Parts: sequence; structure tokens; C-alpha cells
Amino acid sequence: QSQFAESGGGLVQPGGSVTLSCKASGFSLGGYKIGWFRQHPGKEREGVACISESGGWTSYADSVGGRFTISRDNRKKTIYLQMNDLEPEDTAVYYCARDLLQRSVHEMCSATHPNSEMDSWGKGTLVTVST
Repeated sequence: QSQFAESGGGLVQPGGSVTLSCKASGFSLGGYKIGWFRQHPGKEREGVACISESGGWTSYADSVGGRFTISRDNRKKTIYLQMNDLEPEDTAVYYCARDLLQRSVHEMCSATHPNSEMDSWGKGTLVTVST
């Protein structure tokens, strides 16, 4: 079964940093574009950062550009999200998923229906930004 396991979340103070990890299992990670998505309470999942199969192309939501960095290590089957200068608005459950469509990383991160356009969703990891 293809799946991701997210980790690294927790309580962080505003302005702080955290790195999330996402370990893939059940499939060859290098064959897919992967994205980090987040879900605020009562809202739909939204794209945060996406990365191409080899890591050469990335795309970020406007709200996190310049603060977050996505990277991948295909040998370790792991995707990372370095989050800096965190804001209370970044509080959410963070998930990673693989793309099911042949499209750019920008299109992937802008997906309006990520639940049906991606798969292998894990249980997510909660990031809380608060004093």
C-alpha cells in the first residue's frame, strides 16, 4: 500500500522554525511529484509547497514563499519541509501526497481538489504556532 508518514510537528513560537519530514512507503518515490498540503480547522486542504521528481523544480503558495523550503532525498524515500519565520496563521495539520496527474509543480500546488487529485495521504502532523 502506497502511503506517507509525516512527522516533526509540534508547538513553535511565532518567528520560530521547524522541519517536517515525510517518509514514503509502498512505492518508488522518485517517480512522482510530491507536495506538502495543510488543512486549517474547518477548511479544505491547500497546497503549501510542491517538488518535481528529481527536485529540480519547486513551487510555493504565496503565503509561505520565502519562508518555507521543500526538498527531497529519493534514496531515503523522504520529503522535507523547512519552515522558518513561522506565523500563527501557519497553524494547521500538514500532509504530504503524490500527484496523480501529469502537470507542473505550480499546477499541482494550485489544485482546487487535492483530495481527488493526489493520493497516499498520511495521517498528517500538527504544527501549532503560538506563544
